[in-house]
Amino acid sequence: MTLNNPLFDSLFGHHDNKNTPFIHVYGDSTITHKEFLFLVGRMANAISSLGISTGDRLVLQAEKSPYCLAVYAACMQSGVIFLPLHNAYTANEVSYFVADSGAKIFICDPAYKKTLTNLKDEFGILLKTLDSNGQGTFGELTATMPNQFLTVNRHIKDLAAILYTSGTTGRSKGAMLTQENLLSNAKTLKDYWKFDDQDVLLHALPIFHTHGLFVASNVTLLAGGSMIFLNKFDLDEVVESLPRATTMMGVPTFYVRLLEDKRLTSEFTKHMRLFISGSAPLLSETHIRFLKLTGHHILERYGMTETNMNTSNPYYGERRSGTVGFPLPGVEIKITDSDTGKILNKNKVGQIEVRGPNVFKGYWGMEEKTKEELREDGFFITGDLGLIDSDGYIEIVGRDKDLIISGGYNIYPKEIEIVLDDVEGVYESAVIGAPHPDFGEGVLAIVVLAVQGSINESDLKISLKQKLASYKRPKSIFFVEQLPRNTMGKVLKNELRVKYKHNFIQPLG
Repeated sequence: MTLNNPLFDSLFGHHDNKNTPFIHVYGDSTITHKEFLFLVGRMANAISSLGISTGDRLVLQAEKSPYCLAVYAACMQSGVIFLPLHNAYTANEVSYFVADSGAKIFICDPAYKKTLTNLKDEFGILLKTLDSNGQGTFGELTATMPNQFLTVNRHIKDLAAILYTSGTTGRSKGAMLTQENLLSNAKTLKDYWKFDDQDVLLHALPIFHTHGLFVASNVTLLAGGSMIFLNKFDLDEVVESLPRATTMMGVPTFYVRLLEDKRLTSEFTKHMRLFISGSAPLLSETHIRFLKLTGHHILERYGMTETNMNTSNPYYGERRSGTVGFPLPGVEIKITDSDTGKILNKNKVGQIEVRGPNVFKGYWGMEEKTKEELREDGFFITGDLGLIDSDGYIEIVGRDKDLIISGGYNIYPKEIEIVLDDVEGVYESAVIGAPHPDFGEGVLAIVVLAVQGSINESDLKISLKQKLASYKRPKSIFFVEQLPRNTMGKVLKNELRVKYKHNFIQPLG
């Protein structure tokens, strides 16, 4: 069968006229595949009626709901490039993404509109609203549109989405993901993790990044299964929903929270087929305790914004804690020396490079940065440090960049340091990540004041509240007289990581 729009046809189009369940809305109702496709058709018509056409960028910043997922599908059907943003981004941060991407339309929750109205005047962007109930100016327009939309022809190599990730200078980079990147990964994961149309995925992840959108949703769509769609991770809602699910995808925090609940037992989870964890390192203690309590081996995998999923522990076979398993079918992984690029032997730590149809096509508007990180032979330099052990399992041991991954979100210290250093009374700062039992890593700030005692931790946190998304704000701030430096004047962050590495460590017992 010829696919005129491979991604849309494979994920959404083949469900046309199916009255099978697709989204189970918590505490409410079920949306069938047919009903969802009708909503998508109306949204695609609404987008087109606003003068947004193939190749234009659409930015979405709204509370998680089936309507957000429909916007994504409508973009795929109409050939518009989808650009989802974290709900916590401030107006200042959003302005950067809008300016950098050259987006034509911004759809946001009505609650955000007041702080974002300047976008229209500053960038000439069309501003529409959409809430979790489908209300708002975009929702109202959608309701007037016909259910059917003629799917735009797209090529497998065409750009489908842009996801912004952290940059080495503090500037976020727009990772350009093609139809092939998204579709190839969804097909591989569906087969590797044995998803089919009988699966019900417990979906408590956000859908503005790879994990919740391109892994969880795409795999379910491709398999023809359904999802229990929770707005966020709420322990009681998750426990209440679990008996109706067969699979669950989550970040380590989810599993730590579940382990705190006495309702979680082997009997309670015996019907579950698969628990998957990713977006941040899963502590071995969490893996072991979950196994002892439920009898389930959590399956850990490794991916990133630029590549979607790269590796996975096996579905059949040993799921080894502390590792991220093996390269996925069609994906190549090599460990190289960061200075020479030479491939290293097993059990030797080096930089992780990955090649495959899942690897992005480059950074939006950043040709030089793309050339730095994406080799001519197709291998992407991930910035992560790892090794391949004697049995072929891959271990992630750190990063050769300062990137912090907290709760699955990428945070670059430079961006926070710039904001901190701009606070009156702050002389300089260094931001690092420290192991955290819930979030994988927590953000720490080490601050040198111009005058000792002139500012306290509370004052600084108040200053940061209006300038940084909540997940970027330091969880703890320490004051020191000076930062450690080498002979070249570079701050020795490795020393700081060693000194503060136990700051968040707490017994999981």
